[in-house]
Amino acid sequence: MKKYLLALSFSAAIVATPAIVDAQVSANEWIPCQEMPALIQRFNADSRVLNRYYSPALNNSRGGFGADWSIGSPEKNTRLQKLVQDYQQQLAAVNFKNLSQECKADYILFKRDLASRLEQLQLDAAALQKVASWVGFTDKIYALEQLRRRGTQPDAKAVAKEWNDIIDQVKQLQEKIKKTNSIEPDQVAAATAAINNARNTVQSIFEFYNGYDPMFSWWVPVTQKSLDEALNAYSTAFKAKANSTLTASDKSGIVGVQAGRESLIRQLKNEMIPYTPEELIEIANKEFAWCEAEMLKASKEMGFGNDWKAALEKVKNTYVPEGKQPELILKLYNESIDFLKKNQLITIPPLAEETWGMMMMSPERQLVAPFFLGGADIIISYPTNTMTYADRMMSMRGNNPHFSKAVVHHELIAGHNLQQFVNQRNRTYRNFGTPFWSEGWALYWELILWDMQFAKTPEDRIGMLFWHMHRCARIIFSLNYHTSKWTPQQCIDFLVDRVGHERANAEGEVRRSFTGAYPPLYQLAYLTGGRQFYALKKELVDSKKMSYKEYHDAVMKMNAMPVEMVRAILTKQPLTEDFTTNWRFYEKQ
Repeated sequence: MKKYLLALSFSAAIVATPAIVDAQVSANEWIPCQEMPALIQRFNADSRVLNRYYSPALNNSRGGFGADWSIGSPEKNTRLQKLVQDYQQQLAAVNFKNLSQECKADYILFKRDLASRLEQLQLDAAALQKVASWVGFTDKIYALEQLRRRGTQPDAKAVAKEWNDIIDQVKQLQEKIKKTNSIEPDQVAAATAAINNARNTVQSIFEFYNGYDPMFSWWVPVTQKSLDEALNAYSTAFKAKANSTLTASDKSGIVGVQAGRESLIRQLKNEMIPYTPEELIEIANKEFAWCEAEMLKASKEMGFGNDWKAALEKVKNTYVPEGKQPELILKLYNESIDFLKKNQLITIPPLAEETWGMMMMSPERQLVAPFFLGGADIIISYPTNTMTYADRMMSMRGNNPHFSKAVVHHELIAGHNLQQFVNQRNRTYRNFGTPFWSEGWALYWELILWDMQFAKTPEDRIGMLFWHMHRCARIIFSLNYHTSKWTPQQCIDFLVDRVGHERANAEGEVRRSFTGAYPPLYQLAYLTGGRQFYALKKELVDSKKMSYKEYHDAVMKMNAMPVEMVRAILTKQPLTEDFTTNWRFYEKQ
C-alpha cells in the first residue's frame, strides 16, 4: 500500500493546546493517503472555530477550541448545517475508487459522520421549534450577542429595560409550568438546554461590557443578576416537572431521557452494529447464563456449593485496610503488566509504562462512579473521612482486591491508558471515536485474559465473572430503560439482586448511566464492542494469520473507529461508497 508523509509545522502556542494537537496530523507521521486526512482535518478545524465563534464567550472558558455540537442558538444551528453541507459536497468530489483501503474506510466513516451531524442539527432545530413557546424570549438575548461579537456599544438603558421585561416574561412562564400537567422528557431536555445556553449568553454579554462601558456598568448589573437568577429558577422548574412525572413505583429520584426504540435502532446502525435492541438483550442473557454457570464452579471450589452469592460475599469482604488501596492497585498493575509482557501480547512503549499516574476520586464523584476509572491516570474510588459508615463499607467491599484485579488492565495497559497514548501518535487526523472501540477494546482484554487463565484462584475468577455479569447487566437494564420497559429503580434492583452489587454502588451505576451525559448506547458498548474484537481475534489470530501481538498492535495503530471498519481494513474487505453495516459478529463466537 502506497503511503504519504504529511509534515506540518506548528507554533509553540498551538502545540501547547491539547484540543488542537489531538486533531492535527503530527509532523513526520505516516498516513495512508493525502485526500482524506486533509479533508477531515479541515473539517475539524472549521467546526471548532465555528462552534467557538457562535457559542457564548465566557471568561472562564474563552480560548477553548472544543467543538461543542450541543443545542445552542438558532443562528449557530443554521451555520453548522451549512458547514456540514459544504463538506458533503467536498467529499462527493473525492474519487472513491482511487483511494487506498484505509482511506476508503475514512471516506465511509466521514460520510456517515457528516450525515449524522446534519441529522442531529435538524433534530435539534425541530426540538427547539417544539418548545418555542417556552423559550421565545431567547431571540432578544441572541440578537444582543450578535452585536457584542463585533464590539457594538449597546444602549445600556434599553438593555436594562429589555432584560427586565424578559424577567417578567420568564416568571410568567414559570407559573405556567406549574399549571401544566406534564411535559415530554425530550421537550424538557430541549427547553433546559436552550435556557441554560441563553443564561450563558447573558453572562457573555455582561462580562464583555461590564466595567468597560460606564453606562452599561451603571444600568445593567442589578438587572443582570436578577435575570440570571430568574433563568436558573426557570430551568430548575423544568427539571422539577420531569421529576414529577416519575411513576409512583420508582423512588430512585433518577430522571433521564429515554431514547425510544426507533432512536436506538438509528443509533445502532450509525455505530455499525447490525442488531436490534431485542437481539442484544438476548445475547446478554445468554452470556449472563454462562457467567452464572462459571460462578457455580468457582463457588463449589470455595466450599459454598450452589450458593455463588455467598461466595461472592466472601470475596467482597477481602477489602484492604484503610489507606491501602493505592498500594493494592500498584501491586495488581504489576501483575497484569508482567502477564502481558510474558505472553508477548502487545507492544508496550516504555514511556507509556513510565507515565501513568494515580488520583483519588472525590466522594461527590463516587456517587456516579463507584468504581475506579482510568486513562492517563487511574482514578481510585475508595472511602474518605466524610462518608457515612454504610457508604464506606459499600465502597470498600465493592472495590475489593479480586474485583480490582479483573479491571486494572482495563483502565491502564493495555486498556484506556495505552489507547490514549497510541492514539495521540498514530493516524491522529481520525476523529471517529466510539465507545464500541474505546470501551470495547478495554473489555476485550478481560475476555482474553480469562481465556489465558490470568485468574488463578476461584476468588479471582469470581472477580472477573462479576464484571462480565455487570457488563451483561448494563445491556439488559439500559435497553429496557430506553425502550420504556423498566424504571431506574427496577434497574437498581436488577443490579443488586442478579449481579450482587452493593446498593449504593448500583444506584451510582444507574445514575451514571442515565444522568451522566452518556449516550444511550454507551453502557451496552462495553461487551458488544468487546465481542466484536473477540470475533475478529478468532478470524485473524486463531486462524494463524496473525499473532496476538501483530493483531493487537495493528488495532492500536488504526486509531479509534467502528470495529467493523477495523475488520474491513485488516481483512481487506471490499468497500463501496454506500457501505452499510452487515457484520453479524456474535454468531461467530
